[in-house]
Amino acid sequence: MTLKLNVRGAILVAAALTGLVALASPARADRCDDSAKELANQIDRLKVNFRAANIVYLTHPAAKELSVGCRGDKYSIELYAKGDRKPKPEFYTLVGSMAAIVFTVTKDDTTTGATRCLKRMGLLRGDKITMRYRRLNMECTRTKTEASIAITRGKDE
Repeated sequence: MTLKLNVRGAILVAAALTGLVALASPARADRCDDSAKELANQIDRLKVNFRAANIVYLTHPAAKELSVGCRGDKYSIELYAKGDRKPKPEFYTLVGSMAAIVFTVTKDDTTTGATRCLKRMGLLRGDKITMRYRRLNMECTRTKTEASIAITRGKDE
């Protein structure tokens, strides 16, 4: 009889301690939210617009669309930017600086990779380019009016 009571008491104490630890631990923000806030703090005129599912949408005058996405099937974090068909230098620097902050790679490397990807699209190579630069996967596409780039890093890297 006392054995059953001791086991029940031990389980009750363990459950109470687990509940207290769960309540006492601070709430952690999502990595996407952290990345979006860091981007907004470090890049001029960049604002966090809203969040939907695992994607945080951003706004900037140099781009038509910007977003940071987290936890896809094959990637841990994704940066997406859409601009004019022939992007201006401000768009290249914006994408390069955003990628440098999100992926912790130097700004020069990310700007070079984004520029190469976006400038390779054309008559000879087509309207969809997939390339890898400095352990980042870049996919550039364009339509008649706009060009976009998606930069990801694989889950295992």
